[in-house]
Amino acid sequence: MTDWPSLLKIGIALLAIVNPVGSVPVFISATSGWSNAERSKTAKTAAFTVFIVLTIAAFVGDQVLNFFGVSIPSFQVGGGILLMLIAISMMHAKQSGAHQTPEEMQSLADKEVIAIVPLSIPLLAGPGAISNMIIAAQQNSSVAGHISLLIPIFFVCLIILLVLTLAVAIANKLGTIGINIVTRIMGLILAAMAVEFIARGLNGLFPKLFV
Repeated sequence: MTDWPSLLKIGIALLAIVNPVGSVPVFISATSGWSNAERSKTAKTAAFTVFIVLTIAAFVGDQVLNFFGVSIPSFQVGGGILLMLIAISMMHAKQSGAHQTPEEMQSLADKEVIAIVPLSIPLLAGPGAISNMIIAAQQNSSVAGHISLLIPIFFVCLIILLVLTLAVAIANKLGTIGINIVTRIMGLILAAMAVEFIARGLNGLFPKLFV
């Protein structure tokens, strides 16, 4: 039976991490001078790439952890700390370095790969989003549970497509202040999720402390 409340929670956390509205200024800057058709094509490619990356993370991420001998509680603590760093950056209305580096920002000039790098990876589907999906996959460990994760991934990617397609209109409507407000709200939600991830991980690592 599908756990809809859990999927909704996963979807909200994923949306907060990906934060497509916060990526609008980068998208507009990267596609400056492009036609509407070119921007639309880039938005579609970016959304599809994010879907593929997060789906792979959900289905085989735990196997990668097993290969490196990393326990799930340890990953939950590490992933939670990473999400907290991103959240703190978002609450200061800044783009976290965990999403992209200055070197990756400089590659915005390459039109042929803009939709994939750095727009999709690591700006949208960065370490935080990937970590979130691996943790969610562990919490929904059955085959049906893994498949159900495609639902929040799909809807988040659909929102990415809509936001990037309407990027110019959104930027004109919200302005810099509006985008910063949305980013801060998403950061606050993400911080709460990060605390929960860390608490679960610590509970797994030190169960006697939580008796």
